[in-house]
Amino acid sequence: MRTRGLYTAVSLISLIVLPFVAGDFYINLATQVLIAVVFSASLNILVGYAGLSSLGHAAFLGFAAYICAGTTVTLGLPPLVAAVLALAGTTLLAAIFGAIALRASGLGFLMITLALAQVVWGLAYRWVGLTNGDNGLTGLTRPHPFGLSLDSPAAFYLATLLITGIALTVIAILVGSAYGVSLQGTRDQPRRMAALGHNVWLVRWTAFIIAGFWAGVAGLLYVYYQRYIHPSVLSMATSAEGLLGVIAGGSGTLAGPVVGAALVVILKNYASIYIERWNMLLGAVFVLIVLVMPDGIVPGVRRLLARRDR
Repeated sequence: MRTRGLYTAVSLISLIVLPFVAGDFYINLATQVLIAVVFSASLNILVGYAGLSSLGHAAFLGFAAYICAGTTVTLGLPPLVAAVLALAGTTLLAAIFGAIALRASGLGFLMITLALAQVVWGLAYRWVGLTNGDNGLTGLTRPHPFGLSLDSPAAFYLATLLITGIALTVIAILVGSAYGVSLQGTRDQPRRMAALGHNVWLVRWTAFIIAGFWAGVAGLLYVYYQRYIHPSVLSMATSAEGLLGVIAGGSGTLAGPVVGAALVVILKNYASIYIERWNMLLGAVFVLIVLVMPDGIVPGVRRLLARRDR
């Protein structure tokens, strides 16, 4: 436990010091990793703690980004108002999608989430008057909270680091609470939980909404980082990358999505420079992780360390 706390402290100090010692390329790469971490951590609530694999989680990221960009660029609303509207709209969308998707389980749930996300993706492409279609929405500027400019890579990175820390802390408190225990109970023994008087559907639906909310937070960070939004963000590939990060890092763990998301983003950025079909390399790495560490990197490393200590 003491060693784990030491590693956490060193990692946190390194992340805080990073923008003062690294160039803009590495700062921007670290920002992309943090955004992916929030997205994967939100998906882990469903995959790891509720036992519900989703291939449509990108719908919430993209929906929040589009509402934020649309209300800011088109309507001229202040960034804070646009962010609140984006999160409220995304949470409502998650509530609606969750009520539909949770009518099934297993493969049926997976396919329904994929179908619902494809509907949002299709609207983003075809509703040109609202989303500008394949051209995307441009002209978004970053907010200035408390009069502080976030235009520089370092300033935006530190703001993203703060929000990521808040997100991970809140999720950690959630999964460690009585609700988190009941959520894991619905994952492991849904019939027994129902027999004990728990409303399994309601527990899962609430988890779906919470996951959608934090995916919306990742969407806000994404659109302010890129200052541009395109329908491709809503594609199945974005959802698959998030799911890959959760599984590769270790679903049902707090550190798993952090490690997995970092691995996916770093491989994506570096491999795409040298390899045209970098998705093949990403797939090969994922297969290797599954063969060597079936539970993911974090549980696998913990098991190796425990074996070494014994």
